[in-house]
Amino acid sequence: MQTRANLLNRCSLHSPFGDFPLSLIRPFRALRPAPGRAAEVLAPPYDVLSSAEARERAKGKPWSFLHISKPEIDLDPAIDPYDRAVYAKAADNLQRMIKAGVLMRDATPYYYVYRLTWRDRVQTGLAAVASIADYETNRIRKHELTTPTKEDDRVRQIEALNAQTGPVMIAYPPAPTLDAMLANATVAAADVDVTADDGVRHQMWVVNDEPTIGALTRAFEALPAIYIADGHHRSAAASRVARGRGGTTGSHGYFLSVIFPHHQMTILDYNRVVRDLNGRSPEQFVAALHERFTVTASDQPVRPMASGEFGMFLAGRWHGLTIDPKLVPGNDPIGRLPVTLLARNVLEPLFGIADQRTDKRIDFVGGARGLEGLERRVSSGEMAAAFALYPTQMTDLMAVADAGAIMPPKSTWFEPKLADGMVNHVLD
Repeated sequence: MQTRANLLNRCSLHSPFGDFPLSLIRPFRALRPAPGRAAEVLAPPYDVLSSAEARERAKGKPWSFLHISKPEIDLDPAIDPYDRAVYAKAADNLQRMIKAGVLMRDATPYYYVYRLTWRDRVQTGLAAVASIADYETNRIRKHELTTPTKEDDRVRQIEALNAQTGPVMIAYPPAPTLDAMLANATVAAADVDVTADDGVRHQMWVVNDEPTIGALTRAFEALPAIYIADGHHRSAAASRVARGRGGTTGSHGYFLSVIFPHHQMTILDYNRVVRDLNGRSPEQFVAALHERFTVTASDQPVRPMASGEFGMFLAGRWHGLTIDPKLVPGNDPIGRLPVTLLARNVLEPLFGIADQRTDKRIDFVGGARGLEGLERRVSSGEMAAAFALYPTQMTDLMAVADAGAIMPPKSTWFEPKLADGMVNHVLD
């Protein structure tokens, strides 16, 4: 009887490129959709859909990667998504897709250029595996805390599959040579070209020639640091698995990543809605805001155009808020973030919301829902006030990570998102 490891490794061959030394990134033998099967396989990231949404999305799609990333959809709806049977089902579904030939594994380590196109935005990055040793020494930099429950979930998923199936989205700092190398790799027709239901186009080119692979490895090795954008739980879980397996050598010493130029990445606004005015009337609340902001009523929705500007929807009307410049700390990478300015000058003093992670009076609305999404939450009576924020900038994220600091909760909302199932990293 074939074991799961045998199934995953049955195509194993020695690489003609030789053994790669420890480096920031390495090529890898991706487990990925067989030619012509990507449209059936690719799925939204595991953490953007609820179990119910995933179950609905996967109906009539036996090869959707949701059967691996959200395997509870194939079990009793009442099951705890962290139940041991859920992870076992993920492993069974992965084996089923390999046996059916829907997923195949490259015989040789390659890089994979991955392009996302959404609306008028295009970003082109490199799918590779990134060094856990460099992650642990902070050369691969973080800006976000993880929660134990979510981290444990990813550890169990990796161990059950003996593979990493959700890529970490990473940014690299200015490197025009790298930008040009990635652009050059996309001149030919893409090996994969799929437009998902949400309108995001996913393209991938296989980089399979030794000189280009070596040049890309050296170019990334020359970078002082790279920055986790989205995927802190996945990278933390990969690090824990590596330590449990004896260290950071071998395939388990690297984690699945797609690394983009920072200037091509898009962070949308991550807005706030609050349930009550903490005992104030709307008029009293606006009067209190005047102590720290210039407040201007508007007949149109207010979208902030700079860090110190905010839009507020209150009592059926929009207002523009501009903070007193003296309240913006110039040399504090955390203090000058829009989310921090709102917290310190509105949420804490006026609403009494000290911990956005735990306070039930506040909720968060991703920028993809638009300003009308904020209006709806207030106009329905569910919320009392909504605040539109200027998006966190990539340069601010990198400055926070360089300072070894942690961003406030719900500071970034990246769009577009990578698809699950495009590339997967088997732990040989």
